[in-house]
Amino acid sequence: MSVVKINAIDVPEGMGDEFIDRFAKRAGAVENQPGFEEFLLLKPTDDNKRFFVFTRWESEEAFQGWMSSRDFGKAHGNQGGPPAGQGGPPPGGESGDGPPAGGPPPVASGSELLAFEVVERVSAD
Repeated sequence: MSVVKINAIDVPEGMGDEFIDRFAKRAGAVENQPGFEEFLLLKPTDDNKRFFVFTRWESEEAFQGWMSSRDFGKAHGNQGGPPAGQGGPPPGGESGDGPPAGGPPPVASGSELLAFEVVERVSAD
């Protein structure tokens, strides 16, 4: 059964376009990972300030492999993955702790990793 990980990221007003641009620049970071199945970046269409990063993986092990990979570290502005079970910062190192050393300033103020198991899937494909 596939697993879904959703990173709920708080993006301050006026920073949404920059946040989206940073995701566009990291294209390819996750798509070639073993066990990766799907990625969606969801932008709010109401007054909500949370963006959602949706990924689907063939297994929890595949997701954990991505989290501990060098590619994850590069995509998230650090050298290694976060501790097991943590979502890590969004692209550009936006953990809410200030700008990453030598990198662009943060465009998010925090994130929360949500985890799910897919029990039913219907698709037009």
